[in-house]
Amino acid sequence: MVADVSSLVDGERGLVSRRIFIEQDIYQQELEQIFARCWLFLCHESQIPKPGDFFSTYMGEDPVLVMRDSGGKINAFLNICRHRGNRLCRADSGNASSFSCAYHGWTYGNDGRLMAVPNERDAYYGELDQSQWNLVPVAQLDSYKGLIFATFDPDAPSLLDYLGEMAWYLDCFFDRRQGGVEVVGGVQKWTIPANWKLPAENFAGDAYHTAWSHLSAIRTGFAGDFRVNASTQGAVLSPGNGHCIIALGPEDVAAPPEPDILEYEKQVRAEVQQRLGERTSRVNPIVGTMFPNFSMLRAASYTFRVWHPKGPEKTEVWAWVFADKAAPDHIKQQLRLASIRGFGPSGTFEQDDMDNWQECTQTCRGVVSRKFELNMQMGLGHESYDEELKAWTSDFRLSEANHRRFYGRWAQVMGADTWQGL
Repeated sequence: MVADVSSLVDGERGLVSRRIFIEQDIYQQELEQIFARCWLFLCHESQIPKPGDFFSTYMGEDPVLVMRDSGGKINAFLNICRHRGNRLCRADSGNASSFSCAYHGWTYGNDGRLMAVPNERDAYYGELDQSQWNLVPVAQLDSYKGLIFATFDPDAPSLLDYLGEMAWYLDCFFDRRQGGVEVVGGVQKWTIPANWKLPAENFAGDAYHTAWSHLSAIRTGFAGDFRVNASTQGAVLSPGNGHCIIALGPEDVAAPPEPDILEYEKQVRAEVQQRLGERTSRVNPIVGTMFPNFSMLRAASYTFRVWHPKGPEKTEVWAWVFADKAAPDHIKQQLRLASIRGFGPSGTFEQDDMDNWQECTQTCRGVVSRKFELNMQMGLGHESYDEELKAWTSDFRLSEANHRRFYGRWAQVMGADTWQGL
């Protein structure tokens, strides 16, 4: 355990130690304190619609297999054979009634039960109690508006309690219209030489970088001009528990500047406002992070992604494109193309971000550089709790208030032995 996590994050002064982005001991504690306890995103229900469908993913660095069993129930298990620890399923996704380990042939049903063991009668003398060697399930599994989450901690709060007021902000992305959303196309995966917290906090509240880092891309016009407009509307919002949102003003348009997409958004606007309620007259949420590592964007791209940690200096990005399920097919395809152009592995915005995150991480290697804290003081003292928005809200649209709350929650979870201590 790190001796004094509280010394690494000073939310009151807006200072964060660079040690948290590079040191192996701190990373190992993150796996234990954060990724083994928090609710983590697994997949969307539209990815496993039929009995037998499965999807392979990770919770922290633990491989996990999400399956809809033959009866239609969704389960999630460690993707590890109980015999010798081999990865059980090596496919990214598919449909199967059973899974056989490539090493010795132990076979499990899609409900996690151990079904068959080669040489069970002769080599094991019929003495192996197979009921004791089923796949290891997650402690809790739940879904919200089609998003499937799980935690390894049986004592973690319920998913709804964990989300708190973030639930409404998720609705703004995933439940704007009847039927919710669906994944369009497959998952895109790539690796970046950066600490996982840097992209997570970027989506959580960094509207400051866009008009500078992405200026060349913005000037091409393919992503709209709201980022460089002199608007004073919008805010960064923190609904609690480390979750964070960037919002524009209610009249600001962030959708890809494709005529058909803009017309679609115009047509559904009244329906969306009625469905989401009064808060839409105050803010238009477009980017966010659900603590710790699930982020979403509804602007130049309609994407959600997971920042899978692979060490203190490495993150594996898994990104999907999403669209309203009720949207016409041609709108879904236009959103898919716009999303890939902007935030795919070689997207114009994505490349800018990856370059920044990489260098922010790599410079932490220096023993002298690591002694100097990061400045997250923008807007310090200029935020307040808004009862209507149910979130801590910045006074100006650009602020690092969300950074302070994201890292404040990080420090709380890292230092607490139990959920009751948070």
